Amino acid sequence: MAVCSAYTTQSLNSTCSISTPAKTHLGFHQKQVVFYRRSSKRGGSGSSSGPCVITCSAGDSQTVVIGLAADSGCGKSTFMRRLTSVFGGAAEPPKGGNPDSNTLISDMTTVICLDDYHSLDRTGRKEKGVTALDPRANDFDLMYEQVKAIKSGVAVDKPIYNHVTGLLDPPELIQPPKILVIEGLHPMFDERVRDLLDFSIYLDISNEVKFAWKIQRDMAERGHSLESIKASIEARKPDFDAYIDPQKKYADAVIEVLPTQLIPDDNEGKVLRVRLIMKEGVKHFSPVYLFDEGSTISWIPCGRKLTCSYPGIKFHYGPDTYFGNEVSILEMDGQFDRLDELIYVESHLSNISTKFYGEVTQQMLKHADFPGSNNGTGLFQTIVGLKIRDLYEQITSSKTAAPLEATKA
Repeated sequence: MAVCSAYTTQSLNSTCSISTPAKTHLGFHQKQVVFYRRSSKRGGSGSSSGPCVITCSAGDSQTVVIGLAADSGCGKSTFMRRLTSVFGGAAEPPKGGNPDSNTLISDMTTVICLDDYHSLDRTGRKEKGVTALDPRANDFDLMYEQVKAIKSGVAVDKPIYNHVTGLLDPPELIQPPKILVIEGLHPMFDERVRDLLDFSIYLDISNEVKFAWKIQRDMAERGHSLESIKASIEARKPDFDAYIDPQKKYADAVIEVLPTQLIPDDNEGKVLRVRLIMKEGVKHFSPVYLFDEGSTISWIPCGRKLTCSYPGIKFHYGPDTYFGNEVSILEMDGQFDRLDELIYVESHLSNISTKFYGEVTQQMLKHADFPGSNNGTGLFQTIVGLKIRDLYEQITSSKTAAPLEATKA
């Protein structure tokens, strides 16, 4: 992935030497290619030249880094599946590697779980009385150095945190992808890591909705009891409030999930109100808008064009401020009955970065079985995925154009 600079010689009659990759103490892999030109004689006088060296430049890498922050059980895995689908290819663990690896690799993306940078295993955290959310249980120095290396086109040996055993497993080799997604509890906590991000997202799930989701996941999929889930949530809350939740003020986009306002005093949490909060002025990112950019709009879609049972669907769009930043907010309250009719809503949205008419609807239908596909969580996750694709294309095209402009100067 690194861009290389070649210092050439006049002759093509040369030999090539490729040095063995050396690994640094931080798990980086480096390689240098050296061409030696043979000496030649012209007109009776001898001439020779030194080696031609091709070195990789760290600053010109094409790897784009995306950060996704959220608490445990807040939909990161589903969002990752939607995002990687936009770029094509199924996201799978590294072939032939640790079966308990947290890494997912597809055609263009590599997703790294930041739990892998835990500095304490499960027993160590228990002994020291800290949770995984506590910065003291994580190695931010290594996280920064390795994300920086990957962004610069250098492979790394990344550690693995085994969620099954609670132990730190031997590391795995991560090659620089076109798009690196770092997801977990702390992608925006450390300023050094935050500065490496080309775009950042925070999934902000209200306490009521989070509790319902966590019960569904941990009881149904992991066999946890209701009492243990409640105890886990209460134990994590102080650290979540101190270390995880404050990261949302740094995010370029926030997907906020709240209880519905369409049903008075609703306690079931089955119908959701979802807000997509988009920061203004972010390079390569233009906020989505409904009908008229910058206006304040409330919209109840026509019942003849969009089938929806009680309590219906309501959209809202308008400018606002969020932690002192100018933002645009698109909100959906309610849920769809028929995803194929989503095209009606899509046709009224602008700046959604689709390649063709109906692409949002197509993506939603493609993953109709994913959680949130009938409400704003799935819709906004899909739209953010398309916006990230557009951001990647803008960044790579600008980096490709820069050397061409330099040669013309």
